[in-house]
This record gives sequence, C-alpha cells and structure tokens, in this order.
Amino acid sequence: MVVFVDGDVPCRVEGRRSVKSWLRAVAEHHGCTLGDLSIVSCSDEELLTYNRKYLDHDTYTDIITFDHSEATQLSGDLLISFERVLENAENQGIVFQEELRRVMAHGLLHLAGFKDKTPADAAAMRQAEDHALALFHVEHRA
Repeated sequence: MVVFVDGDVPCRVEGRRSVKSWLRAVAEHHGCTLGDLSIVSCSDEELLTYNRKYLDHDTYTDIITFDHSEATQLSGDLLISFERVLENAENQGIVFQEELRRVMAHGLLHLAGFKDKTPADAAAMRQAEDHALALFHVEHRA
C-alpha cells in the first residue's frame, strides 16, 4: 500500500490514484511487487536533520530512502524535501509534479537495487528514471 504522509510540510502529490498505480507498474517492470511505501513530505531543514542523523551527511538532498524491502517486495519510506524538488523543477524549467515523480521514481529504484554513487551507476539510474517517467505518461495519466 502506498501512503502519502504530511511531514513538516503538506504532501501535495496530485493524482494520487494514478501515482500509486504508476509506482506499482515501475516495481513490476523491475520484477518486483510493491509492498508498503510511505511518501513523506519534508522541508529542507527536516530532511537535513535525517541526513545528518542517519547518513552522517551534512548536505541538503531531495530524497532519503529507508529500505524495508523483503526479497522482491519493495517497501520503504521515501522522505522527500518538497523545497528541494521545487527548486530543482524551477532550475530545470519543468513543473513541480514532474520533478516530484522523478524523485519518487528515484527512491523506488533504490529499493529495487539501483545505485547512483559512480558515474556508471548514476547513468543507469537516470535511464531507469526516464523509463519510469515514460510509463507514467503512457499508462497512468489521471
């Protein structure tokens, strides 16, 4: 089950039914099923607190993924800085909801085993994100 959780900022995800269906489709595309997934909206400062506490990083980020998956059932918590997503969207000249879907896909792909620390891994992650976004536009438009 996918749930949207207000953290310290409102969780403004549009077309939630379509987003849930799309996330299930992304998981299935990678040979997995979707278990319990929480999408939690945070401010930059709230996510920075988690980044420092759990990852020992002192930087802003758009998402932190906590993995609770078992075998091929993807479960976890996606903590997303809605401030960072908005800034990224503005910098890229795209709408907020599009960038938010990219970040949600990014977190789900981490649960599916994708990494992004090396240039090769980052390129594979970006390709998988692009494919996930294409799935939303083709199959899951609200």
